[in-house]
Amino acid sequence: MKKYLSILGGTVAALALSVQLASAELKVGFAAENYAPFTEKGADGKWTGWEVEIKDALCEAMGEECTVVEIAWDGIIPALMSKKMDVIIASMSITDERKKTINFSDKYYNTPAVIVAPKSSSISGDPASVKGKIVGVQVSTIHANYVEKHFTDAEAKSYNTFDEHNQDLVSGRVDAVVGDSLAMQPFLTSDAGKAFEIKGELNDVEVFGPGVGVGMRKEDTELEAKVNAAIAKIRADGTYDKISKKYFDFDIYGGN
Repeated sequence: MKKYLSILGGTVAALALSVQLASAELKVGFAAENYAPFTEKGADGKWTGWEVEIKDALCEAMGEECTVVEIAWDGIIPALMSKKMDVIIASMSITDERKKTINFSDKYYNTPAVIVAPKSSSISGDPASVKGKIVGVQVSTIHANYVEKHFTDAEAKSYNTFDEHNQDLVSGRVDAVVGDSLAMQPFLTSDAGKAFEIKGELNDVEVFGPGVGVGMRKEDTELEAKVNAAIAKIRADGTYDKISKKYFDFDIYGGN
């Protein structure tokens, strides 16, 4: 009888574990701040945007049920490492510095960085043009790294969010801001941004890396392979282009 109960108990435990595994969801980390047109949270609490749709397509290609975990940008890698999430899909550029801590998938897009300033300003991408100026950047980004490396004669002012440094540009608290060219477009086409323009494209492969990838813990090699296969699948079957054409009139993937 005891042997029967032991077998029954083991069977129940195995079934419970099976149900638990079957119901497990892949936790996808988003930066909690809006970053249109990639991610934007509506009044209803739902996320929309290009990167949100790409996330959905990748999850479907992997056969995974995914749930979004919102984390402030500057805490997103620590949250990944503490297993509050399984992957980061948050416009995170693949850089050697970040690769010391986490692994990345193959890239899923690549757009250039730019410097934005008032149309009347003489500021350009030349470091000499920002000497003595205040340049706004989002904290813990490749753009902040670029300013620190190249604009040594300027004062860098860090912000928690992308929108905050744009607001200070409008108010005149900074002379220019550095950020992603595509993320800058909604601001530049808005009423608040109509007096500003892109002054120059910034290039440094050592700082900016080869593009944006999905971030994962180093030990999750099987997951990395699944994500890479999913990226290749949605690129090959037309899903990637179908989503992208809803948002952009150019190839956001950025070449091979």
